Amino acid sequence: MRKEDFLTELEAIAPKELALPFDNVGLLVGTTRGEINRVLVALDCTDAVAREAVEFGADMVLTHHPLFFTPIKRMLPDDPSTKAAFTLIRNDIGLYAMHTNLDAADGGVNDVLCERLGIVDQKAIGDERIARLGRLSRPQSFGEFACGVEEKLGTRVKVCGDTNREIVRVAVLGGSGGGDVRLVSDCGADAFVTGEIKHSQAIEAAELGLCVVSAGHYETEKVVMSTIIPRLQKKDNNVEYKLAQYDKTSLASL
Repeated sequence: MRKEDFLTELEAIAPKELALPFDNVGLLVGTTRGEINRVLVALDCTDAVAREAVEFGADMVLTHHPLFFTPIKRMLPDDPSTKAAFTLIRNDIGLYAMHTNLDAADGGVNDVLCERLGIVDQKAIGDERIARLGRLSRPQSFGEFACGVEEKLGTRVKVCGDTNREIVRVAVLGGSGGGDVRLVSDCGADAFVTGEIKHSQAIEAAELGLCVVSAGHYETEKVVMSTIIPRLQKKDNNVEYKLAQYDKTSLASL
């Protein structure tokens, strides 16, 4: 696929105008390649992912998290903040990031998370239109629901709230959603699933009577990456996609 056409397809999935003002999305590392034939897909472009892209013969790396959030003053092969980019540039491999625009997009992170967790009739809430609020197909105890989140996301969760409480309305926000506990509570959620939440935010949620499941930043966002591949393949089956083998950046218990 022509590089320009490939970038157009990515823009259609997650329009840049949906990104929050602080974000850094789009083509972050350019390439002189005119054709895109192989794409490595990952949540983050770590040094291991960049090296995997070289081994795969990728023309482009597609990630959720941007490689750069703040300006850099030097590009060094052994600096942890730039070594991945150095590897990509040296091998003429591009990097494209879809971040908060993919969080907000239809069929993006939070819609996929709702689908994975069995949350139906979801709608975007808040001024940023990123978080989703929906309902369970049947009332469940908060404890039963939290166990289901563990199983469906393949993770270990932390919870805040009465595990015996019956819940129906559930909000989701993949990644760092602790700052939105008041928003989802005001919108009528019984429970809130997010990736990570601060201690002070958990206290606020408890005061608001909101049950919270903290399921891991990586685990609540990685679900979307595999869904992007079939959407792109519908446009051009000649491009080969691969989920990065070394894209494993979650914190784990000992």
